[in-house]
Amino acid sequence: QVRLVESGGGLVQAGDSLRLSCAASGRTFSSSAMAWFRQAPGKEREFVAAITWSGGRTYYADAAKGRFTISTDNAKNTVYLQMNSLKPEDTAVYYCAASLALNHYRDGYDYWGQGTQVTVSS
Repeated sequence: QVRLVESGGGLVQAGDSLRLSCAASGRTFSSSAMAWFRQAPGKEREFVAAITWSGGRTYYADAAKGRFTISTDNAKNTVYLQMNSLKPEDTAVYYCAASLALNHYRDGYDYWGQGTQVTVSS
């Protein structure tokens, strides 16, 4: 079992930056890739970014390219999502997820955190 705990969400203004963290514990060797998804009210959960624990491979959704950066700190078993130039449409609950393989499918991830709220005001 892999346990994931997100933190770092909050209320910010458009154009601000925010860094989300996801601390992994438990059988972390069961996962080789980590991802961030988000879910806005009334919408489906969507992929944001993914990374291998080695950090060698990353994958971004079009909405995240150029503004968001995913990274890992293997010593801390932590994954980060640096979000810059935030927009009101980035408002959502952000979830961390773990998988055996790097992918961008919601069903491709076996373990999920509880989510952290990000609200961007205009």
